[in-house]
Amino acid sequence: MTERFDCTDEERRGAGLDAAQQALDDGELVVLPTDTVYGLAADAFSPEAVQRLLEAKSRTRAMPPPVLIGAPTTLEALASEIPTWLRSLTQALWPGPLTVVCHQQASLTWDLGDTHHTVAVRMPDDPVALALLKQTGPLAVSSANSTGEAAATTIDEAEAMLGDAVAVYLDGGPSVGGTASTILDVTGSAPRLLREGPVTLEQLHEFNNTVEPPSA
Repeated sequence: MTERFDCTDEERRGAGLDAAQQALDDGELVVLPTDTVYGLAADAFSPEAVQRLLEAKSRTRAMPPPVLIGAPTTLEALASEIPTWLRSLTQALWPGPLTVVCHQQASLTWDLGDTHHTVAVRMPDDPVALALLKQTGPLAVSSANSTGEAAATTIDEAEAMLGDAVAVYLDGGPSVGGTASTILDVTGSAPRLLREGPVTLEQLHEFNNTVEPPSA
């Protein structure tokens, strides 16, 4: 049975977070607010849950979900070969609308799809998302929409697209940002901007002026 919680109400937020944590522990999916668009979340360490997420979005393993974290220091546990400038960048811009693609730690036993030993990581600037992440640890989170449709910026839009594929919907009100995050890939010989969003190339150049713009 699908449950929905109004997390703008402090009394309902706690109940919603607990229900969401239980659903995730059970391998179910949760929709949560973020500072960009609504996200569809699964336990990152459950291959079955991640597969359920991909199926809900009609995606294949060729499009693995990013991972949301609740603290900048968690990046160290998930990624390897992190350059010093990237640590400075994430300390300055997280929480916020920036996703970084790094080499993943070899010790990780999860299966997010065909990642080619990389992981895309972000720390969202949303109180509900951060509260949940502090309870659950890292979550595999993709935008809450069917592939090919616009990303949901309200809980109603997310529920209309995902329906009973989701166990718990956490309503944080309309998304403040409404635009998908900037994606920066640091796995190549030079850092490259894969998608420019709220964080601009000019902002990234303040930390590393060799970041290349998106391919034409």
